[in-house]
Amino acid sequence: MYTWESISGPGTIDDLVADAHAAGHPDMTVRRIHDWIAKGLMDQPRLRTRRRGSDKAEHSANQRRLLLLLLDKRQQAAHLDALAQVPLATWLWWDGYVSTRQAQRAWVGRGRRSREVAREGAVGLLEQVGHQLATPTSRARFVRIITELGNGKALTVRGRAELLDAVRDVMEPETVFAASGLVRALGPAGAPMTVDTVVTHVEALRTALCRTLDGKVDGALLERGRAVYRASTADYLAVRADLASEAGQLAGLFREPTLQQQFDAAAKQLLFDLGMHLVHRRTRVGRA
Repeated sequence: MYTWESISGPGTIDDLVADAHAAGHPDMTVRRIHDWIAKGLMDQPRLRTRRRGSDKAEHSANQRRLLLLLLDKRQQAAHLDALAQVPLATWLWWDGYVSTRQAQRAWVGRGRRSREVAREGAVGLLEQVGHQLATPTSRARFVRIITELGNGKALTVRGRAELLDAVRDVMEPETVFAASGLVRALGPAGAPMTVDTVVTHVEALRTALCRTLDGKVDGALLERGRAVYRASTADYLAVRADLASEAGQLAGLFREPTLQQQFDAAAKQLLFDLGMHLVHRRTRVGRA
């Protein structure tokens, strides 16, 4: 079986095609690799020049190994844009495999993919925070508003007020909370999920997604997001077990993630970290 260990050095695009065929993917062609380079799934090769003419450009050994990982994940991903998760997670976790330039191209593709799954994310959030007595109408409104924001709808002052009202309706239905005046807080005491934190979460994701779709996430901003991601991930993993023990009905959110789960969640977490950075930066500028 052709594996990572089979690759010992850089290679041309013809070598990449040969790698793919040896790994059991006979449909991989030079044209397809060029398409993957354009989408950021693979990086541009390094040009080699000679005194007379030029040699074929070379891809690094790590890029050849990345191709094998992409081919393996392609069997699970229905869309090419979903494959952008592979170089993004690789760039987030390890140095030397994926350049920031490549990650930026892959990020744009991932942003387009995020638009398609906005409703899925809204439904997932509802399942986490929705009260069992929230009405079907309030649930449908919650999903609609958050899906629209995930598709790039502007978050105006009026829109934020509507978002706040929609989140409160599903988290704190009037039939339960109106008379008592209590505030609902889910999860561990050290990181409670309240109406305000859910609204901030949605606003952060929407801010980062819109910035991505507008083509305004450059390499410097991505690198800032990676630094925040690495720090926040390390902090979270250090306290994850304690959070899980205090989380009550949300304990499942704090279970020790498998490597595959971390891989699958990497781009979404980066989107959130970028969004929080942008929201906080905007707040600081507004106060200045």
